[in-house]
Amino acid sequence: MFIKVTTSGGQRYARLVESFRNESGQPRQRTVATLGRIDERGGQLDALLAGLLRTKGRAVSDGDAPQLRFESALALGDVWALDALWHELGFDGLGAVFRRARFTNPVEHAIRVMVFNRLCDPDSKLGVLRWLTSVAMPGIDGGKLTHQQLLRSMDALMDHQAAVDDCVAALLRPLIDQDLSVVFYDLTTVRAEGLSQQEGDVRRFGMSKHGIIARLFLLGVVQTADGMPIYHEVFDGNTAEAPTLEPTLRKVLARYPHIRRLVVVADRGLLSLDNIEALSQLRVTGTGAHRQPLEFILAVPGRRYGEFVDLLSAKACQSAHSAAQDDPSKDIVTECQWQGQRLVVAHNPQRAAEQTEERRQRIQALELRAAQLAGKLDAQDAGKAQRGRKLSDSGAKARFFHEVSDAHLARIIKVDLKSDLFTYEIDEVALARAQLMDGKLMLVTNVKDMAADEIVRRYRSLADIERGFRVLKSQIEIAPVYHRLPERIRAHASICFMALILYRVMRQRLKRAGSDLSPESALADLRRIQRHCVRIDNGEPIQGVSTIHPRQADVLAALNIKEPSHDAQMSLL
Repeated sequence: MFIKVTTSGGQRYARLVESFRNESGQPRQRTVATLGRIDERGGQLDALLAGLLRTKGRAVSDGDAPQLRFESALALGDVWALDALWHELGFDGLGAVFRRARFTNPVEHAIRVMVFNRLCDPDSKLGVLRWLTSVAMPGIDGGKLTHQQLLRSMDALMDHQAAVDDCVAALLRPLIDQDLSVVFYDLTTVRAEGLSQQEGDVRRFGMSKHGIIARLFLLGVVQTADGMPIYHEVFDGNTAEAPTLEPTLRKVLARYPHIRRLVVVADRGLLSLDNIEALSQLRVTGTGAHRQPLEFILAVPGRRYGEFVDLLSAKACQSAHSAAQDDPSKDIVTECQWQGQRLVVAHNPQRAAEQTEERRQRIQALELRAAQLAGKLDAQDAGKAQRGRKLSDSGAKARFFHEVSDAHLARIIKVDLKSDLFTYEIDEVALARAQLMDGKLMLVTNVKDMAADEIVRRYRSLADIERGFRVLKSQIEIAPVYHRLPERIRAHASICFMALILYRVMRQRLKRAGSDLSPESALADLRRIQRHCVRIDNGEPIQGVSTIHPRQADVLAALNIKEPSHDAQMSLL
């Protein structure tokens, strides 16, 4: 049977019609029932429809038009992309770690939510719950997560840190070149809040990057030449940098035993004779009859440049300047031996001239300041009236000494603090040494098969890890940290580290695809892909995904991620 609309007397009628065959076998139709006029409100047809709806248990609408209700749209595209990367890289393997530990709470879900939040809209743990109400998290019912579950998941992360580290290392190993891995190691300070004291507290008072005294802890990160972070560790805020290098590299070698060769590049604060001796004894734990020693490229800190004056002779310096006359902006790279290691020196004549001139101007300004102080003292001794407070020789010495120290010229401008009178002198030998070191970068290395200019190039790639720290502090917002407990602080750092891995993978794929978008810009574009939900006459909700525009499709294609569809998205809810 079927509904047939007929017209009679200018009115349209709905009839229930059935098909049949007559005695001759010919197909025919007959009207079973006339249901009523279509355009008649409250008539026979409306009453029939209302009865059928009541029979089905569905609400009856008073009007002809259906009643539509739209729920708030939820952001989908950004968390969809991150979720795809999470599973593709193997982070979902964390679920097995905590299932073996028989956790009843969805620990992996909570960790995933916190990691995604660092990339999409970094917030406190309470803020994470508010953020969850605005996104359609694939595979996770955010409404069931509580603040306590997030905190307990952080505790579980640290309780099973070894298994978690093994899981993360396993998913990172395919991303590391086993034949030649150049890695960079550096530390940064992370600001923490709170005044409470905890047992084993990693927070220590120190000078922050903003020039204020604050509670800090140190975060060490090891990163490949491609910018992929492969290891991190939290240290106490008062830890010296140099002693952290050797034990950190031992852990990296143990975690990635497939590496056949490892070249470590580290910044100036990590050079020490103890480090050089310890690093020289390390061996890469790869397979093969000949185990390669660990190799390093360490920058010489400026405070130690005086140890190399004899090596950088005036003759060598002169030849370098002569060679650079054609293009003073290019580095002149030379090398010699120091403490049994290669000492590579990169000299930039243009930068040297700029540093020399800048120092000359600072010295000139301080000499003018000294003349002003001396003139005021002389005027006072002559009995001339002066504006302001009376100046003493000791006061003049103290003022001038602090100004010299602030200008970082205490080794060149010597203030005689023992003299009764205000006096100073320019140390010409120290000035000549400083000028000799202008525009120079000195690197100590045991790498034998790299040319000197390649050594310099490798070291200058260290700036990429600084960009990683900027990502941690800006996009991921690792600081300030409001957790009190040391293990919670370490868990927070681990969550931010996972977020940094996802960020770097996105960055690599976007770059490989020729996109000029940053990961944060890509996520912002994808965030406009939304999940919508509508109800008709209080019936079952109908869900769908907003139209994906070409720019968003390009981002997903660059990331090698399938576009979200209604069916695919529904299967993950």
